[in-house]
Amino acid sequence: MPRVPSGDASFIHTLDGNFVDNAGRTLLLRGVNLSGSSKAPVNQPSQVLDGFWEEAKIGSESFIGRPLNLDDADEHLARLRGWGFNMLRFPITWESLEHEGPGKYDHDFMDYTIEILRKCKAHGFKVYLNPHQDIWSRFSGGSGAPYWTLAACGFNPCAFSATQAAIIHCEYPTPASRDPAEMPAMIWSTNYGRLVSQTMFALFFGGSTFAPKCIIDGVNIQEYLQTHFANAFAKLAERVAAAGDLLDEVVIGWDSMNEPAEGLISWDDLNVYPQQQGSTLKKGTVPSPAQSFRLGMGQVQTLDNYSFGSMGPKRDGSVTIDPNGVKAWADPSTEPGNIHPRWGWRRDPGWTLGKCIWALHNVWDIESGYVLQPDYFAHIPGTEEHVHFLRAFFLPQYTLYLKAIRAHHPRAIAFVQPPVFAQPPPISEELLQGRACYSTHYYDGLTLVTRHWNWFNADALGLIRGKYSTQLQALRIGERAIRNSLQTQLGYLKADATQLGALPPTGPARYPTIIGEIGTPFDMDAKRSYGYTDGGKYKGDYSRQERALDASLNAADGENCLNWTVWTYCSDSSHPWGDGWNMEDLSLWCSDDLRAGEAERVPALRIPSKISMGSLAPAQASTLTISTLPMYSSPYASSSVEEVEPVPYESAPLLSFLTNGARAVRAFCRPWPIAVVGTPTNIQFDISKATFHLTLKVNAEDIPVDDDDDLVPGKKGLYKDSSLPTEIFLPLVHFASDACLGKALGSQAQDQVDDSMDIVQGSSRSTSGTTTPRAYTSSTLTLPVTSQAALSPVIFKNDWYDIAVTASEGRVELLASEQKLLWFYTVPTDEKEDKELTIEVRRSSGAIKASALGLGYTGESRPRDGCAGWLEEVGLLGQGWCPEGCSIM
Repeated sequence: MPRVPSGDASFIHTLDGNFVDNAGRTLLLRGVNLSGSSKAPVNQPSQVLDGFWEEAKIGSESFIGRPLNLDDADEHLARLRGWGFNMLRFPITWESLEHEGPGKYDHDFMDYTIEILRKCKAHGFKVYLNPHQDIWSRFSGGSGAPYWTLAACGFNPCAFSATQAAIIHCEYPTPASRDPAEMPAMIWSTNYGRLVSQTMFALFFGGSTFAPKCIIDGVNIQEYLQTHFANAFAKLAERVAAAGDLLDEVVIGWDSMNEPAEGLISWDDLNVYPQQQGSTLKKGTVPSPAQSFRLGMGQVQTLDNYSFGSMGPKRDGSVTIDPNGVKAWADPSTEPGNIHPRWGWRRDPGWTLGKCIWALHNVWDIESGYVLQPDYFAHIPGTEEHVHFLRAFFLPQYTLYLKAIRAHHPRAIAFVQPPVFAQPPPISEELLQGRACYSTHYYDGLTLVTRHWNWFNADALGLIRGKYSTQLQALRIGERAIRNSLQTQLGYLKADATQLGALPPTGPARYPTIIGEIGTPFDMDAKRSYGYTDGGKYKGDYSRQERALDASLNAADGENCLNWTVWTYCSDSSHPWGDGWNMEDLSLWCSDDLRAGEAERVPALRIPSKISMGSLAPAQASTLTISTLPMYSSPYASSSVEEVEPVPYESAPLLSFLTNGARAVRAFCRPWPIAVVGTPTNIQFDISKATFHLTLKVNAEDIPVDDDDDLVPGKKGLYKDSSLPTEIFLPLVHFASDACLGKALGSQAQDQVDDSMDIVQGSSRSTSGTTTPRAYTSSTLTLPVTSQAALSPVIFKNDWYDIAVTASEGRVELLASEQKLLWFYTVPTDEKEDKELTIEVRRSSGAIKASALGLGYTGESRPRDGCAGWLEEVGLLGQGWCPEGCSIM
C-alpha cells in the first residue's frame, strides 16, 4: 500500500484498488441500503392508489420519515451496527427533493435527512448518498423523478396503464380491475422496455441529439432535465456541507444515478425486440419500440407474451392491447398559450403536444404506423457515426452531476455506476481526482425472478458479455458450481474498475469496487417462510433464503475481497406487501418476523452525545444491560488501543436483539476483516462449520502511519512495528458461547451444536499464564512470531464467545462487547519482501444450530430441496434417479 496523503483521523482514501484509512490500513466497507422504502413517501407505498395521482399533480407529497422515523432510528441503526455493518448506501430520490415543482426544493426534508445522517454518525457509519431511480419515476411504475418531469416531456401519466406505456402497481392489472397483490415478481422491470422509460432516458441523456425540437424554457429538454437533476442534489450537498459535521466524517461520497438506462439510444431496429439475453427482463407483454409508439397514440396492437421459467424467458403466445383511443401524450389544451398553468414552463411552439415526439421527429408516421427510420437511434442523426452511449451520453451527464456535487463537497468520493452489467467508460483522472469507486450491482437473476433457490443456475453475466456461444455452456449444476459461478461473475465486475483512472486497462485497478446492491428475495416459494403454504409448517424457516444469500455474499469473499451494501433494510417491511414497492421483498428484517413474546424486549437506547472517531476502545456513554445496547468504535482509527474503564456489557440481550426479526441472519451477519494492516487476498467463511479463514499480504509499505509516534529513522511517518491491529468482525450469531445462547433464548447449552456438521475440536490446553482477562471481557494472548507454537489454537471461552483462534504469527485480542478480534503482527521492513499471513477462527464446539438462535428452521433434508425436489415434481424420484444420500444441492 503506498503512503497515504495526510487527512483527518476518520478520513478514507481510495488507493491501489482499495479503501484505505488514514493510517494506511486497507478497509472493507460492508453494510446495507437504507432503505428500499425511500422510493415512496410515508403512507404511500406503491400498491396504494388513494392520493397517488392527486398529490402528484400538485407536488404535495412528503418524504419526511424516509428511511426512518427519527423517534426509532437509533434502534434500527443499533441493529445494523450490531450486525457488523459499517457502511450505508443511502438512497434519495429526485422526487423527494424537488416534488413541489421545477426549482422548488423541500428544505424540510433535507433538514430531516441531516438529522438522520447525524444519527448514522453517532453509530459509527460511513455513508454514500445515492440518487435513486428505477424506470425513471413512481409515476412510470418505478421511483425517482418528480411527476412534473413527465409532464415536461409531453406525457399524460394518467394514461400510462391504458396504453401499457408503463405498468403501475397501484393500477395493476388495469385501473378498472385493480388487484395489486397479484402483480408478478419483477414485472415492474419490464417497464425498461416500454414507451415511457425508453423515451425519458433517451431525452435525459440524448435529447439534444435525438429530439432537437423538444425545447422548453428556451433550452433542449436534455439540458432542462439534467440541470434540474444536478441542481437538486447539489442543493442537498450544500445543506449537508452547511451542517458542518458530516462531510467526509460520515458522508464520504455520492453515487451516480442508480441503474441508469440507455432508453432508445443505440437501438438497432425499432421494429423488433432483441432476441439475445440482455439486462431487461422479458416477462408478460413485450412490445417492440414501434408497437409502443403506436400504443402511445391509442392504436390497437398485438404483442408477444413471455413467461419466465427455470430456463429463462419463453414466448408463450400473444396478447392484444386496445387503448380505446386513449393517448399517453398530453392534450394541447393542458398548456394554454404553451405555458403550463401549474408548473410554469413555456414550451416552444415547434413542440406540438398530443403527438408522439418520435413522430414529431419523423421517426415514424402516425397515420400508417410505419417506421420511417428504424435505425434512428443507432447512429447520430444525419451521419453514419455509430452511437456510443457510455462515452457520448452517460459520461457527459455524470461529469455535469459530479462537478455540481463537488462544488459543495470537494473531497467527495465519486461512486461510478454505469447501466446494469455494462462496463464503465474510461474516465480520466482529471474528473476523478484520486477519489473514486466503481459501484456496480449484482443479483442472482434466476433466484430473483423465479423466487426459488434452484439446483442449477447460469453464468448470466458471462452470457451477456459474450463469453459463451450457447446458453448451455453457461449452465451451472449443483450448489458448489453455482457458488463458484457467482464468485467468478463478481470477479468480472471487479475487473471493470480498471476503466476508472489513469492506469491502463491491463493493469491493476486504481480504485476500489463496491457491490452497491446485492441480495435475495425473502418471499420465495409462494411465501412459504411466512406460513402461507403447507399449513404453516415452514413459518419462520428461511433456510432456502439463507443458502441463496450466503452464495451471493460468499461470491464477494474468496479472492475478490469486495465491499458491498446489501439491498435492503426496510423498517416497515411486511409479509403481505414486502418492502412496500412493486411486491419486492428483500428486507433483511421485518417486524412480522419478531418472535412472539420478545417484541417488548427490544432494548431502549441511550446514544452518547459525542463519540471519538479515533479510538478503538468501547464508547463509554452507553452500557449494555437489558435496557441498553453497546455503541461500536470506529474502524477508521489512527491511534492504537487505549486502556478504558470496565463496561458491564451483556452478551445475551445483544444476541437476542440482533436475531429477533432478522431473516437469513447467518448469511449476512458474517465474519470479515474490517481493517487490515496489509491487503486481504483471500476470505473464506463456512456457515456449516462456523469457520473463518483470512489470508493477507503485508510489506514495508504497509507500516502504519502516525506523524506523532516513534519513527523509523529516515522514514518519516512510519512505525517501527505495527501498533495498529488488523480488525476482524466476529458475530455472536456464529461464535457465541453456549452460556450466551442459553441466556439469550432460554436454550440448553449442551444441545446447541448442529449434529449434522463436522465438529472440529479446539486445543484443550489451559490459557493460564498466557491469556490475561481484561475487566471489559477482553482477552489478550501474545503468540511467538516464528515459533510453531503460533500455529496452536488459542481458546477464548467466556459468557460471550467460544472460539479457537489460530494465527501464523503475532498476538490477538478479543473485544467481546464489540464483536471484534484484534490481530497484531510485525510488518517487514525490507521493501522488497512480501509476507503472507493467515488467521483462522472457528467455534470450538462446532456450528450453532439455527434453532438455538430462534430462527425457526425446520431442519428438513437438504437434498430434497435440490435436484431431488425437481425429480419429485416430475415423478422420477422413486425410480432411482436420486439416492437418499445425494447432496448436489
